[in-house]
Amino acid sequence: MQPAKPAERTEFEREALPHVAALYGTALRLTRNAQSAQDLVQETTLRAYRFFHHYQRGTNCKAWLFRILHNTFITSYHKSRKERDMLLRVGAEIDVHGAGEPAASERGFSDVVVGALDALPTDFRMAVVLCDVEDLSYKEIAEVMDCPVGTVMSRLHRGRKLLQESLFAHASDTIDLATYRRQRDER
Repeated sequence: MQPAKPAERTEFEREALPHVAALYGTALRLTRNAQSAQDLVQETTLRAYRFFHHYQRGTNCKAWLFRILHNTFITSYHKSRKERDMLLRVGAEIDVHGAGEPAASERGFSDVVVGALDALPTDFRMAVVLCDVEDLSYKEIAEVMDCPVGTVMSRLHRGRKLLQESLFAHASDTIDLATYRRQRDER
């Protein structure tokens, strides 16, 4: 990596670094492990800094960073999957999901919501987090996930539907629906 010029470094710090917290939140939801999320954000930030000269000034830096995060996650996922397959072939046992438990979001999501979100397949989870948590547009999500806008819409729909079903099942288990409906109808 070549040392950056002071002006380029200052611009990177101004444009990219304010998004590190959002990157970490998404990384935590993807990896389900605090240390892995930190590593993913660090690798993402390093790659963004290294290739900042490719960033088109005036465009959405947050979307650009999420694209790098997504690509880095996918690359590391495939790499770790190959490593797991190799270890499994020689009879080793590993923890597929990693140690540690997912923490509730700094945005105040309950453990139930975080758990439901974590249970989503990766592509659905990524689309829902980028749209509903990080407030990216469909077009920006399509750029991040490198897929058509229609695919983003489909993944969002399916991801939200799965979330709804999961949360409804949890609510059904924890409250008496007949009492809830009666109270709702009385209002």
